[in-house]
Amino acid sequence: MLSIQNLTKSYGKKVAVQNLSLEVNAGEIFGFIGHNGAGKTTTLRCVAGILPYTEGVITIDGHDVQKDPLNAKQALAFLPDNPDLYEYLTGVQYLNFIADIFRLPADVRTARIKDHAERFELSDALQNPIASYSHGMKQKLAIISALIHEPKLLILDEPFVGLDPSASHLLKTLLRELCGRGGAVFFSTHVLEVAEKLCDRVAIIQNGSLIRQGKTADIVGDSSLEDVFLGLQEKEES
Repeated sequence: MLSIQNLTKSYGKKVAVQNLSLEVNAGEIFGFIGHNGAGKTTTLRCVAGILPYTEGVITIDGHDVQKDPLNAKQALAFLPDNPDLYEYLTGVQYLNFIADIFRLPADVRTARIKDHAERFELSDALQNPIASYSHGMKQKLAIISALIHEPKLLILDEPFVGLDPSASHLLKTLLRELCGRGGAVFFSTHVLEVAEKLCDRVAIIQNGSLIRQGKTADIVGDSSLEDVFLGLQEKEES
């Protein structure tokens, strides 16, 4: 579903991501782990087609992100860590705006908005301006907007930060449902316990380079993902 081959992204003389390669398969939840500044967000933004990259090839469902951006972006949804919403719109107006972008038929969008709003307990708030929403409500609305067209690849940057336990549990369920339909999830996190329990495979990035990737069970072994991550970090810094 996602193939990243030899990705390099520089900002002037600073190399943010160096020769990074990984693949995410259909039906798979893939966790991307690293400390702040390791290159996680830069990688995700390159995959989403937001940032141009210096070298490498990224394909989504067979579509090259740089050579065939429209088809690549139609297959994905990207949820940044701090999504900007049009706060002068009501919740339902915003969701219909996103549905318009992906040309969803009226009956399909109505059913999906109703279903997701009920599950996230936002139904009563959809007619209110987004400016009146709490931070958690805005997060829930952003998640619904990412799911509304049922993307083949869902890209999430620190999706569980700030979610209450109920919403966090629901999001995990929705990610599994998406993968069950043949989609894939690629998300960054520093919540290692979530990654350990949720992800089929993980990759650990440090200073712009991958230092470990594989099946979560293989990487964890007899320890915890936190122990593995901290141990690798200590080795890199020593």
